[in-house]
Amino acid sequence: MADKPLKIGVAGAAGRMGRMIVTEVMRTNGCTLSGATIMGNDSHRGMDAGELAGIGRIGVILRANAVEMFEQSDVVIDFTNPSSSLEHCMLAKEYKRALVIGTTGFNEKQVAMLSNHGQHIPIVGSPNMSAVVNIVIAMTEYVSRLLDTSYDIEISEMHHRNKVDAPSGTALALGRAAATGRGVILEDVQVQDRFGQTGARTEGSIGFSVLRGGDVVGDHTVMFAGEGERLELTHKASSRAIFARGAIRSAQWLHGQPPGLYSMRDVLGLRKLLEE
Repeated sequence: MADKPLKIGVAGAAGRMGRMIVTEVMRTNGCTLSGATIMGNDSHRGMDAGELAGIGRIGVILRANAVEMFEQSDVVIDFTNPSSSLEHCMLAKEYKRALVIGTTGFNEKQVAMLSNHGQHIPIVGSPNMSAVVNIVIAMTEYVSRLLDTSYDIEISEMHHRNKVDAPSGTALALGRAAATGRGVILEDVQVQDRFGQTGARTEGSIGFSVLRGGDVVGDHTVMFAGEGERLELTHKASSRAIFARGAIRSAQWLHGQPPGLYSMRDVLGLRKLLEE
């Protein structure tokens, strides 16, 4: 007897990422779309999620209330906003469901709340669901362990003109990885603003630069600049499908895991590599 398909709900399914996730769920063997919600008073309420995503009618209606989606799903994938994601954590706890969160922009208090929810349900939380980006994050931590502070670390990122947060969640994740590799706290060494007579660069600092324009999906580079040589780790995304595929991979891995707040590092098995 064949295994039952993994029932995946998508929160924020009318958004750009939501539509992409709906499409990838329907394309992935062993998965089925069990529910889809909209944000607030979105005008797409009542539409078929497949038709909105451009893949044809699939019989899943976009709804404002997420309760039915959580009732019918094994795992819910959430690319919404911090406050909505935390509300979905409460529903996931109530219905004992797993939750994949790709939302960015959480503040320190909200991160602590996510961690608390992770004591009750399995959650994968990551600012970037791309498998390759997360490999770059792990490599950044590893290289930072190997190179001393005579190598300056600079992180640059570029996104489309409509992105509202800066630096990106991925850039900050790269910065935290670099800081962890050096055994320091990012907030103690980061430099996010340079203008005018800034003086010489402080040894051990981690700098950020941000570009916004056009329709760039996401470019990130970590530079280790030393005397006479420079190492650059770069990832360039040309399609949001990579984030959708990573989210579905996370959902497949997460189903059946014990409660905890996990990351893509766990999904990809990178944690053991870095702990060796």
